[in-house]
Amino acid sequence: MQKRAHSIIPGGAHTYAKGDDQYPLMAPGFLTRGDGCHVWDVDGNEFIEYGMGLRAVSLGHGYRPVVEAAHRQMLLGSNFTRPATIELDCAQELLGLIEGADMVKFAKNGSDATSAAVRLSRAYTGRDLIAQCADHPIFSADDWFIGSTPMSAGIPKVVQGLTVQFRYNDIESLRLLFERNPAKIACVVLEAATAVEPEGDFLTSVQKLCRKEGAVFILDELITGFRWHLGGAQKAYGIAPDLSTFGKAMGNGFSVSALAGKKELMELGGLHHDKERVFLLSATHGAENHALAAAIETMKIYRRDNVVEQLYRQGERLRAGINREIEALGLVGHFELLGRPSNLTYATRDQSRRLSQSFRTLFLQQMIQQGFLVQSLVVSFSHTDADIDQTIDAVGESLRVYRQALEDGVEKYLVGRPVKPVFRKFD
Repeated sequence: MQKRAHSIIPGGAHTYAKGDDQYPLMAPGFLTRGDGCHVWDVDGNEFIEYGMGLRAVSLGHGYRPVVEAAHRQMLLGSNFTRPATIELDCAQELLGLIEGADMVKFAKNGSDATSAAVRLSRAYTGRDLIAQCADHPIFSADDWFIGSTPMSAGIPKVVQGLTVQFRYNDIESLRLLFERNPAKIACVVLEAATAVEPEGDFLTSVQKLCRKEGAVFILDELITGFRWHLGGAQKAYGIAPDLSTFGKAMGNGFSVSALAGKKELMELGGLHHDKERVFLLSATHGAENHALAAAIETMKIYRRDNVVEQLYRQGERLRAGINREIEALGLVGHFELLGRPSNLTYATRDQSRRLSQSFRTLFLQQMIQQGFLVQSLVVSFSHTDADIDQTIDAVGESLRVYRQALEDGVEKYLVGRPVKPVFRKFD
């Protein structure tokens, strides 16, 4: 099946992060079904999964209330020639969570929402340059971002030159961009945090600098939204972006995203103003009714069942158990958990404590052998105490092999080639 997939699908998958080069040679090639945090591959093997659809499935696979809400809407129709009432219902539900937003437009993926925020910022300011955080992995599949990565083939140099970069937790690097490009930067784009937390008043300083320089402050909440706080990372850190984008966990795996923001900006994409029109977001399936039904139900479950608190609780249980294993095996500095409990990732380091793709591959390989898929260690609402405890035991066993590989050389234990980063110039 993998050979056939590569013959008709470039890369063998429709998302780079799901590609064969991201997994060990012995990883399951295809998954066929999921239930909660458990999935089964085409050969019938069962795995406990983390990452959950690249963090999009925060409640669990096949989560019945969400699926049933989507199904009920499907029976009423998925797409009409005029707006559906559910579009208003979903807009009100989301705006009820995001305190600083006045208006919202829905889309199908985070790339489109973030690119729309960039386009809107350029129209609002009359400027061309985009300042993006160089330390954050991905903002969009569109040229303005991809042109700043090693995979810039096919993107005109003139487009690449319109994106400038600053460093996270380095407000001086952003201030220097404004000094070098006076009245030219339309917007500043960053995540509130990834595995690294903001230091001191960094985020509020970014906000103040944007206000001072007349640039739009865009916060990418595709991951942090519905994981950091019910009101987003902006609520957790007490900041007020001009525009923010949401997706992933918003619909528990259904394709839905959102651009939310202040009316003075968002209205430029509407009908009630006398300025030049902005093509903000418009797609045939942009507000697909059943996806909005899934989003509404997901948000209601988050409110009712304190989902974010449970994600923190289970993530903390996982972190505490794995840290015990790391310390017991003397692997501090070689294997490290990163990020908030609700969004854990990990770093793998070699004998010299340098980041290592080979040791990452070894850890993935050993976990797969025990029935776990751990591209990250991001929990869902469906991960039970038993699931977490089984995972901790499996991590302990995998780290024992990791310990031996540090002594004997990783090549002795690795089956096949190491995994590779997505953003690279050549295969």
